[in-house]
Amino acid sequence: MILRRLGRVDYAPTFAAMQEFTAARDENTVDELWLCEHPPVFTQGLSGKPEHLLKDIGIAVVQIDRGGQITYHGPGQVVVYLLLDLRRRALKVRDLVRRIEQAVIDLLADYGVTAARLTGAPGVYVGAAKIAALGLRVKHGCSYHGVALNVAMDLTPYDAINPCGYEGMAVTQLSDLTGECDTVKVGEALAAHLARQLEQEIT
Repeated sequence: MILRRLGRVDYAPTFAAMQEFTAARDENTVDELWLCEHPPVFTQGLSGKPEHLLKDIGIAVVQIDRGGQITYHGPGQVVVYLLLDLRRRALKVRDLVRRIEQAVIDLLADYGVTAARLTGAPGVYVGAAKIAALGLRVKHGCSYHGVALNVAMDLTPYDAINPCGYEGMAVTQLSDLTGECDTVKVGEALAAHLARQLEQEIT
């Protein structure tokens, strides 16, 4: 499995590249993880309702094809996109979601932070506060989109939305819990935990 370190990249062309990669792949295409950060952007999933954007704060809203409602991406957040052939791995979507969540839970445990799932709300939580958002799209048995972990970011844009459609949901980040601010270090560690959950080596 290939790990591509994209650095800070605009959201819209990265989204288009995921779609193009997935459309072009065949049964021999090697799976990839894309590790990146984005400039400030709201993304609205297929079932997204406009009322979950509470106010216009000058950040663009991009309509995309993952599941779920609105979420925020910005500098200081580690994003990993999982471009996987689920058929080849004999993985169901629910199983993949659980493995992604477990990778985040295990990473946070490395920092002494106890995190958990919340029934009916994909993602990872510390107490009642969301620290990682998760959304996927599967086409022809292959996944794209992925997971976003809050590390050391300006959280105020979350005040302009109902995060993932939940009114008043609190959000948190690793730097506030542990002092860790190094997104490169955390990103590499998250990719390693994801590879472990997928029982793969990354190159």
